[in-house]
Amino acid sequence: MIRFALRPLAIALASTLGLAACSQTPAQSETAGQRVQPNKAVVYQMFTRLFGNTETANIPWGTKEQNGVGKFNDITDEALEGIKELGVSHVWYTGVLHHALVGDYTGYGISNDDPDVIKGRAGSPYAVKDYYSVNPDMAKDPANRMAEFKALVERSHQHGLKVIIDIVPNHIARDYHSLGKPEGVEDFGASDDTGVEYARDNNFYYVVGQPFKVPQWLDGYQPIGGEPHPLADGEFAENPAKWTGNGARSAQPHFHDWYETVKVNYGVRPDGSHDFPELPAEYATLDVTEHYQFWQGKDVPDSWEKFRDIVLFWTEFGIDGFRYDMAEMVPVAFWSYLNSHIKQVNPDAFLLAEVYQPHLYRDYLHLGKMDYLYDKVDLYDSLKAIIQGRESTDAIVPIQAAKADIEHHMLHFLENHDEQRIASPDFAGKAENALPAMVLSATLSTSPTMLYFGQDVGEPGEGDAGFGKATRTTIFDYWGVPAHQRWMNDGAFDGGALSADEQALRDYYIRLMQFVVSSPALMGEYAEIHSANARTPGYSSRLYSYLRWSDAQKLVIAANFDQQQGSELTLRIPAERIRQWQLADGQHPLTDQLSGDTLMLQVENGEGQVALTLAPLQSRILELK
Repeated sequence: MIRFALRPLAIALASTLGLAACSQTPAQSETAGQRVQPNKAVVYQMFTRLFGNTETANIPWGTKEQNGVGKFNDITDEALEGIKELGVSHVWYTGVLHHALVGDYTGYGISNDDPDVIKGRAGSPYAVKDYYSVNPDMAKDPANRMAEFKALVERSHQHGLKVIIDIVPNHIARDYHSLGKPEGVEDFGASDDTGVEYARDNNFYYVVGQPFKVPQWLDGYQPIGGEPHPLADGEFAENPAKWTGNGARSAQPHFHDWYETVKVNYGVRPDGSHDFPELPAEYATLDVTEHYQFWQGKDVPDSWEKFRDIVLFWTEFGIDGFRYDMAEMVPVAFWSYLNSHIKQVNPDAFLLAEVYQPHLYRDYLHLGKMDYLYDKVDLYDSLKAIIQGRESTDAIVPIQAAKADIEHHMLHFLENHDEQRIASPDFAGKAENALPAMVLSATLSTSPTMLYFGQDVGEPGEGDAGFGKATRTTIFDYWGVPAHQRWMNDGAFDGGALSADEQALRDYYIRLMQFVVSSPALMGEYAEIHSANARTPGYSSRLYSYLRWSDAQKLVIAANFDQQQGSELTLRIPAERIRQWQLADGQHPLTDQLSGDTLMLQVENGEGQVALTLAPLQSRILELK
């Protein structure tokens, strides 16, 4: 464990919210003779282009020369140690693949991209132009960009961090052209029959006989803010037009379509029927090796093979896992094919998918062989509503109950590149208002927890950057991220420029996450006691309480989401749980892992009670000693 201390200026605020430094050291492992349980995984999502940028100009639609751009080399040993302080096991380097952008790299053999089919100036990381190369913006020497990224991967591994990158299988940039592809690899669409809307081994779908038309711009929008550019002429040569990335079939997509991308064909006919071998339903119960064996000798669409080659290229490069963008827009059978091939090479690969339809979760996990899915449409959405006072904590009980069989596979988060920053006015207004949700998100289940860069210092996502709008840190523009830059402290990565409140917040995150990754109980059992305490005096629908335990550790966890009202109550621990924990009548000390306070669990006639005080927004993780 990395040791740390609160800065003196931060102590006053920390004490108010229960953020005071904890003098206790969390248990590091199971006791001798017991099975050592794996630690929770913690993913740190880094928007790589923004992470190391120290420029503070933040001019809307600014160039990389004006607003700066982070480089692979900016992610130094000191930066990686700062990330490790948060208990991180995996870094998701978001946006590293070479995507379409407004910038001239013709001196490196790279064709210029057309601003009419680019979102922002820096471009969308989800409009990949070359799957076998990385973004030249992020290299000190663009000609050496793959070597610089390779050095970052190796540097990350040296710090005990595994590396995840995006794979975007549903769509690619309109002007896809790979310079980095290995010998013998063919570009997407190179052999397509463009005279038909659909053919199984075409990589794209076509609007036959119609050329592509740039969308009609709405609300005064102009590419790159209206700046003159030789290619920003309202035209883009594509004939016949391809279907747009979100499935729009018009030769002229709408402004709100994913017009900068084209839809990839996986052997799904325009009527939705499948033109590939179906995976039998019983494979939901079979392991990944049996899935791999199923696909041997099968005739699959060309796009399947292209993406298999891409992920195996990056696996050999040293990448430890992938985050799959909009996985639900690609057939489940393809994921069985792709993931089983990855696991044959790297059985420990970390495979995370973006799926937003809960009724599909089990298909993508069991048939598609995903390791993890976003828990967005259930847990995240409910926690956001609770923070904003639109929902009761009662909502958490059925969410956890409904996913009891897959809880380990549902990655928890409060921020990512698609979502509003916690501290933005449209979400929580202040980062501290979400601390109970952060505790709950990190400790509720055995699933991984994800943090977004800048979350730990309360970055509010202010400022319209160009295509990117306030409340979400832009992914389309060159931009500085102010709170994060204060933690960077001009490359020292020591938090030296943070305010007292920002430092207190980061210290809280460090303390919480270091406990989370060292706690055997958090990889053990769960039982909510919220329902049992619903009528307890002082207990309200703004509180949530539950138990986590293993043979080595027992935890009582309670969180107060109320921003104004504290609570004094006697929390009941049902007799069933007291029996499971084999606690005799009498007093049993509890130590709060967030504040260092000592409380007492009183067991009488086989039932437990804890006299508990919770300040507004305070959480307690009480470990039985």
